Amino acid sequence: MTEVQRMIQESVPGKQVTVLHVIASPIDDIYESLGIDPVGAIGILTLSPCESAIIAADIATKSADVSIGFLDRFTGSVVISGDVQSVEISLQEVAKFLKTRLGFTVCDVTVS
Repeated sequence: MTEVQRMIQESVPGKQVTVLHVIASPIDDIYESLGIDPVGAIGILTLSPCESAIIAADIATKSADVSIGFLDRFTGSVVISGDVQSVEISLQEVAKFLKTRLGFTVCDVTVS
């Protein structure tokens, strides 16, 4: 008999940003799958608690010339789009605000 390993994943409530990523030049299929216009870059955020996605989207759009491509307050996912520099700046500003003003644990902004 072989040993079976099982993994259980659960969401633990906490104030954290687990993904802040810039896709600098996404392929057209990604834009098409998301239903957004190709404009240069996509920013992806994942937050907990989920409702903080609304705050992150607000900060992102007020800090640089980006548009909200997707916002899900039930999963804590946000997708923004704009030119590469604007997307990166907006993600950095979201990270800064959530960390300094709301006490979130924040990951680094990454770029691909």
